[in-house]
Amino acid sequence: MPAILMVAFACPLHAQETDSIRTVTLGEVVVSSSYRQRVERASAQKVHPLDERFLREHFAGNLVQTLASVPGVHSMDIGASFSKPMIRGMGFNRISVIENGIKQEGQQWGADHALEMDIFNVERVIVRKGPSSLLYGSDAMGGAIELARRPAPSDNQVYGEAVLSGQSVNGTLGVSTMLGVKKDAWHTRLRFSEQHFGDYRIPADTIVYLTQRQPVHGRKLKNTAGFERDVALFSEYRKGSYAATYAVSDVYQKAGFFPGAHGIPDASRLQDDGDCRHADLPYSTASHLKFTSRQQYLREDAAISWDAGFQHNHREEWSLFHTHYGNQPAPLKDPDRELAFSLVTLQSLLKADLFASARWKHTAGWDVQYQRNRIAGYSFLMPAYERFTTGVLWLSAFHPNDRVSLSGGIRYDRGRMDISAFRDVYLETYLRERAYDEGQIEAYRWRSARVNRPFGDVSGSLGVAWEPGSGQQLKAHLGRSFRLPGAHELASNGVHHGAFRHEQGDASLASERGWQIDVSYALERGPVSLSASPFVSWFEHYIYLKPTGEWSILPHAGQVYRYAGAEALFAGAEIEFGVDLLRCLTYRFAGEYVYTHNLSEHTPLSFSPPASMRNRLEWRAKMLQFHMELHHIAAQYRVARNEDITHGAALLHLGAVASIPVKGVNVEVVFSLRNLFNTAYYNHLSFYRKVEVPEPGRNFQLSVKVPFNSKL
Repeated sequence: MPAILMVAFACPLHAQETDSIRTVTLGEVVVSSSYRQRVERASAQKVHPLDERFLREHFAGNLVQTLASVPGVHSMDIGASFSKPMIRGMGFNRISVIENGIKQEGQQWGADHALEMDIFNVERVIVRKGPSSLLYGSDAMGGAIELARRPAPSDNQVYGEAVLSGQSVNGTLGVSTMLGVKKDAWHTRLRFSEQHFGDYRIPADTIVYLTQRQPVHGRKLKNTAGFERDVALFSEYRKGSYAATYAVSDVYQKAGFFPGAHGIPDASRLQDDGDCRHADLPYSTASHLKFTSRQQYLREDAAISWDAGFQHNHREEWSLFHTHYGNQPAPLKDPDRELAFSLVTLQSLLKADLFASARWKHTAGWDVQYQRNRIAGYSFLMPAYERFTTGVLWLSAFHPNDRVSLSGGIRYDRGRMDISAFRDVYLETYLRERAYDEGQIEAYRWRSARVNRPFGDVSGSLGVAWEPGSGQQLKAHLGRSFRLPGAHELASNGVHHGAFRHEQGDASLASERGWQIDVSYALERGPVSLSASPFVSWFEHYIYLKPTGEWSILPHAGQVYRYAGAEALFAGAEIEFGVDLLRCLTYRFAGEYVYTHNLSEHTPLSFSPPASMRNRLEWRAKMLQFHMELHHIAAQYRVARNEDITHGAALLHLGAVASIPVKGVNVEVVFSLRNLFNTAYYNHLSFYRKVEVPEPGRNFQLSVKVPFNSKL
């Protein structure tokens, strides 16, 4: 590209040196590098850049389930509508989701907490596998998911789209509308989305819970209905070397809980209530308000940016008031509000990219984050806390030639966790009335311990990317990552009804620390493409829930599980293969395997995803595309203590995408049929796996997008 620019400027200058005027015609310039290739070349890590076409063709109900078609990415589901991501066997607070340069901060620690994102507002995604603490600090030790936007239109115009969508498995009806305006230096977009869904269908008439068979009336899982309403505004200004972007969004979700997910189900609670589209008690609500901004200044030798964000995540769980202690009265206000969490997050990231030469690039950054969590409700699960973290990073990249890229960096983070104590006076009275000794009373009445501790740790990486020949790419990456322990891991002490166990924190826990090395090889030659990505991760201190063998004295609590640190090992690989069989026919294969092992306890780690492989056959024409996919999920027999094994399954999915010209615009129709044979199977990572509820049955999905634009 620099050579092309030199020719473009030199030719006119040379022509002006003579008295005569000559016309110089440049040959056609062909840009062969795609968006995917540019992103992959920029990182020594294994990354998956996904554009709108991929997201459209692999749409599976929500963002995380859609990303689960990427090898190494898994979906931890909460019913048919909400999910959270897992990468290479790591989930919860070990995966960061970044939108507009700011980390999404919600209640990631819980298995029953979904990701508050509008799938219709996602245009591009970059999945980073492996340790990403260097770029994003704590909570990115397992990987990161970056949400990006497509570039603004080049000319002044008014444009937009209307999307209608539906699913048969739970009667989803959704609509999303977007209006955008590009006028000179300004570009603004407004989007509104809303989805309503009912109880979802499962391919079973009964479920077995604690050896008891319970009915499923009409094959619909009772009280799993809900809705989601989202609004987002994005605006950017670009003039000269200055650029500014602003984004504000609000996501509201309400979803019912299957009665057996919060307490022991019985036949009366599972009786059909006659309204499959109403979410009754118990249910949860989540509201996520976010404001982000970026200020950027560009020079020939530097690019300076400042990202700032404000987030308020408010989650509540509602359940008919109940108490295990007879002396606890119902609250006068909102008596059925069981739990409430109000998390406020402020974040600032200052970054400078320094272009020392055509071969060297340096990046310096300073990240600051403050969090405050407040709690309410008649029950207790998570303590109130404040958390402050700050980190500085340095990253350098060197390109000795066009085929080799070397990179390395280091980051230091410092933080403090300040957790409030919580004394349960009702539990204390309950234990005294039953004549427990003072030692037991003291151990149990403090449902949250007082913790005020500093943390500090270092992360770093070294990587090399090499293109040994045309269409080939070899990468190797070594990274050290860390994660600060969460408030629940340090200070919790009580029954987690969603997990059916008594969980205790440990105030002395240190940060999670680990090393990972991964290698990837990619080949694209003619009709054939191949990619292989093995990895190994070793953690000297990995936090997990350890069964203690102690029986909790709390009512309906069972065994006590305590958070502890252990030496742990993760290993596995992803393989992708593709070949163009005919002019319009393509075959794609994707396989993945993750091995986890607790080296201290000599057991597998919990929530270890099973191996799987996908065989996909695609037929493409100019305006039409069909696909058929056979998804094999292996059985998972390597389970942690108190975790059920899960048998494998084979699922068949069909789909089609059509682009239909209508009055100058291309109307896009996407149709898919998932689980064609209505196979009954379990998702080992599902929130409902604990109560032996199978995954949703056969599902027809239809989406119609009508775009429009008018030049100004």
